Amino acid sequence: MKRIISIFTLITLFTSGAFAQTESPYKTSFKVDAPVIAAGVGLSYYGLTLMQDKDGLTEAEVLALDKNDVNRFDRFSAGWDSKSADKISDFPFYASFAAPIALLLNDNIGSHAGQVMVLYVETMAVTGALFTLSNGNVERVRPNAYSSDISLSEKMRSNTKNAFYGGHNSATAGATFFAAKIFHDFNPDSPARPYVWAAAATVPAVVGYLRMRAGKHFLSDVVLGYIAGAGAGILVPQLHKKSNKTNLSLFPIAAPEYKGAALSYTF
Repeated sequence: MKRIISIFTLITLFTSGAFAQTESPYKTSFKVDAPVIAAGVGLSYYGLTLMQDKDGLTEAEVLALDKNDVNRFDRFSAGWDSKSADKISDFPFYASFAAPIALLLNDNIGSHAGQVMVLYVETMAVTGALFTLSNGNVERVRPNAYSSDISLSEKMRSNTKNAFYGGHNSATAGATFFAAKIFHDFNPDSPARPYVWAAAATVPAVVGYLRMRAGKHFLSDVVLGYIAGAGAGILVPQLHKKSNKTNLSLFPIAAPEYKGAALSYTF
């Protein structure tokens, strides 16, 4: 695990200064990025309030839980409840947030530290908004609620309904895939790029597995969280590329009822 987590730091130490590129491949704008970040943070907070406002399970609902009612794709993990996996998952989870910062050791990236950090905050704001809004509006019982080792009072907590979707591995994927995307674009000739992408893909997968073992999420929750986080980690930097060939654009929107951002595709 330690080797997986530290690979970003090792790569940047060995590649720092090895590839000369003075111009950033990205273009950022306060008028665009500030509203997007603000909207992401605001929606994350709103989603968090929805998560906290959920009602817990009643005693009757807890006693009626049956793992056979879980869909076949996810049923195998119903009842998992590993306390050690729960604790271990926090280590790669928190360590992943340092990956984009470690990349600043690379000369090409470090010379544009401010811009990279803006993109990083924006990526995590989008990732957080997607997760909290989804979790806040969907009630799904966690796998550990089907375990006989969990007390009735714990199963009745509102947090038991927060299985959908995997927040830990979503945030981890957002951070690691963002780091890989930044390294990829700033160092187009680096032989380390495949290893960086491999690390970016492995760390959130490990976190997702540990969260499943902990009984916090089903497989479908972990898969969706992985996709959402990885998508944000790649898409946000890509939308800011000067040579963006995706025909995608991100821009702020405002109305009397709401403020936020919109994504458009030009045919």
